[in-house]
Amino acid sequence: MGFEVIEHTADIGILASGKGLEEAFASAALGLFSLITELDTVKEMTSRELVAEARDPEELLLEWLNGLIYFFDVENLLFCRFEFQELLSTRFVARAYGEKADLARHPIKLGVKAATHHMLKVEKGNGYLVQVLFDI
Repeated sequence: MGFEVIEHTADIGILASGKGLEEAFASAALGLFSLITELDTVKEMTSRELVAEARDPEELLLEWLNGLIYFFDVENLLFCRFEFQELLSTRFVARAYGEKADLARHPIKLGVKAATHHMLKVEKGNGYLVQVLFDI
């Protein structure tokens, strides 16, 4: 399980992996929040549930990440842990754990606007590999 940041012209992306789809999606979410702030400064003080459906795993990944970005934009929440109660190729029910951003403890590194369709992929091989680019 893990992620790496990939540079792309005016955008930035995440290449994430996991033994299962849950781990890959959680790794992508960790990668997303690592772009925003230092993950080790975020504590599990609150949580939010996310539920979504999509036509395929790629669209589901976008729903997942853009849902998390929504909580950051609207409620100023940063997340550091993710649990899936259900994750199928076209639907998920998940919970994200974190806290409200505090600029004294959470320096903002990048403003991430949205996960995009460009170069988006979800691949199954020896585990799962997901790739996503973000508008910044």
